[in-house]
Amino acid sequence: MRRPRSLRARITLLATVAVAIVMIVGSLAFHLVLSASIHAATERAAETRAEELAARIATGGPGVVAAIEDDAAQLIDDAGRVIAASDDADDRALPRVESGRVVDVDGDALLLVREDVDGGNADGGRELILGVSVEDDRETLATVAMLLTVSTIAVVGVVAGVTWWVVGRSLRPVARIRAEVEAITADRLDRRVAEPPSGDEIAALAVTMNRMLDRLDSASAAQGRFVADASHELRSPLATIRQHAELARAHPEASSLDDLAGVVTDEGARMQHLVDALLLLARLDEQAPRRADAVDLDDIALAEVARLRSRGVAVDASGIGAARVTGDPRLLGQLVRNLADNAARHAVSRVAIAVGHGGDRVVLTVDDDGTGIPEDERSRVFERFVRLDEGRARDAGGSGLGLAIVHGVATSAGGSVAIGDGPLGGARFTVELPAASGS
Repeated sequence: MRRPRSLRARITLLATVAVAIVMIVGSLAFHLVLSASIHAATERAAETRAEELAARIATGGPGVVAAIEDDAAQLIDDAGRVIAASDDADDRALPRVESGRVVDVDGDALLLVREDVDGGNADGGRELILGVSVEDDRETLATVAMLLTVSTIAVVGVVAGVTWWVVGRSLRPVARIRAEVEAITADRLDRRVAEPPSGDEIAALAVTMNRMLDRLDSASAAQGRFVADASHELRSPLATIRQHAELARAHPEASSLDDLAGVVTDEGARMQHLVDALLLLARLDEQAPRRADAVDLDDIALAEVARLRSRGVAVDASGIGAARVTGDPRLLGQLVRNLADNAARHAVSRVAIAVGHGGDRVVLTVDDDGTGIPEDERSRVFERFVRLDEGRARDAGGSGLGLAIVHGVATSAGGSVAIGDGPLGGARFTVELPAASGS
C-alpha cells in the first residue's frame, strides 16, 4: 500500500488507526469480562437451583425430578443409571462432566451442575445433574457484540471525519501562506504573508516567514544600494582615468607617461578604497554572524594615537584607560581608525581620544578643535557618501563612507554612536559599546 504523502492524510490515518485499536481492544475486553460475568451469574443460579432441588428430592423422592419443567434434570445412581428425569432430559443420560461446563445436548447449549442428594436408599448414593440453558446468555452476548461492532465502526468513522476536517481547517492557513509565498518574486520582496490571529504554531510560522522575508528584502535592498553606490562613486575616478588617457593619446606632447601612470595609480588606489569600504558596508547590512572576541579597546586607541602622531598630528591620549569589549577586532579597529582620520581631517591643530567605562558600557570619545558639525547635520553625516560643504574637496573630505562604516560597526556590535559639541571647540564623537563580561 502506498504511504500517503499528505500531512492531512497521515494525521487522519494515524488518529483513525489509534482510535480503532483502542476501540477494538476495549470492546474485546468488555465482551470477555461481560461473558465471564454472565457465565458466573448463570452458574451461581444453577448451583442454587440444584441445591434447592436436591433438598426437595431428599424429602419428596425422585418424583420431584419428573415435575421439573423449565430445566433438564436427571437423578442418577452410582452406576450412572438414570433413576428419574425431567421432560427435557428423558431421552438419554446427561454427560457427567465437571460442574460448570457448557455442553451441547441435542442441539441445545446447557450449563451442567452436579449436586449430591442426601437420604440415599439401598441402591447407594444418588446425584442430581441439572442442565440450565445458556441460549439466552449467548443471545445477549451476541447482541452486545453487534452493538460493540457498530459503535466501534461509528466512533472510528466519526474520528476519521472529524480529524480530516479539523486538520484540514488547521492547515488551511498553511496552504494560504504557501500560495502567498509562491507569489513573492525577487522584484516583490516587499510583500508579506498574512499572520493569523490565532497565536498558535501556524501564526508563529507566518511571523517567522515574514521575518525571513524582511531579511531577504533588507539583503536585496543592501545589494541594490551597493550597486547604486558603487556605480555612482566609481564613475568619478574612472572618468578621470579615461580623460587623462584620451588626453595622452590625442596630445602626447601635453602629457607624459609618468603623469598618466601617476593619475592611474592614484585613482586606482581611490577605487580600491571605495570598493573595500562598500564591501564592508554590504557585509554589515547583511547582518551575518561575526566574531565575538574579547578586545582591548584601549590598545586599539593607543595604536591610532601613535599613527596620528607619526603624521605630525597633536593627539591628547591622557583619557585612555583600560577597557575591554566583545566584538570583531578588525571591525573595531576600522571604527577607531575612521573616527581618528575624520578628527585629524577636520582638526585645526589638536585631537583628543579617550576610552573609559560608563556603567556596563565602554565609552570611546574622539574630539577635534575644528569648526564642529551643525546640529541639524549630525544625523545625516552617518549616511553614505555624505560630505559636508567644508570637506567636499576630494583631498580633504574622503569618500563619505567612513562615518557610515562607524555607524554600521557600532550598531552590529550592539552599541551606538552620537555626535555632540566637544570641549576643544569642535565635534565630539561618542561611541558606546557593551563591556566584555568580567571587565
